[in-house]
Amino acid sequence: MGTQRDNWKMVGKLGVITLGMFGFGYALVPIYKHICDALGINVLAISERQIPGQSTAGPLKNTQVDRTRTITVEFDTNVRGPWKFKPAVRHIEVHPGELATVMYEFENVQDRTMAAQAIPSYAPKQSAAHFNKLECFCFNQYTLAPGERKEWPVAFVIDPKLPKDVNTITLSYTFFEVGGKTPAAPTAALDAVPAKGPEGAV
Repeated sequence: MGTQRDNWKMVGKLGVITLGMFGFGYALVPIYKHICDALGINVLAISERQIPGQSTAGPLKNTQVDRTRTITVEFDTNVRGPWKFKPAVRHIEVHPGELATVMYEFENVQDRTMAAQAIPSYAPKQSAAHFNKLECFCFNQYTLAPGERKEWPVAFVIDPKLPKDVNTITLSYTFFEVGGKTPAAPTAALDAVPAKGPEGAV
């Protein structure tokens, strides 16, 4: 009889602990929000990231955005192998501290499955330390079936500490097949002016 009573007490204690854990889990969200508000941290969810062409106005505003400056970001692409690889837009204009997202399109035009990866580079060189990518396909290797087409995003923020004399940044990617010789980061292409046309419209 005593053992049964002890068992029921243990079940009751475990139930209280379980309810406490659930309650703590629900409380974490408002606690986290209050901490972020108190520290001035602005965290944007993926669904709230800026897509080129959309207004930056919204329910959440990054107070660290330097709206006194506008930086032109140009997107250059190179391929090593039978790929189609291009950005959705050729350039956009952003403010330092502003979160932006650009989509890239990939297509394997070979009749065989291929694995590939991208290498980024920047011009001018000093901008690399101030170009913060929050999401990028260059972090991983990807396998595409024959004729398969994919779209992947690059989400980035330019550090407001970017030197004042830098008004244009070129982000260049070289897309190459994994298993082959890794190409050097592009250099000459960084000095070229991206073609302006229907794809160049922001």
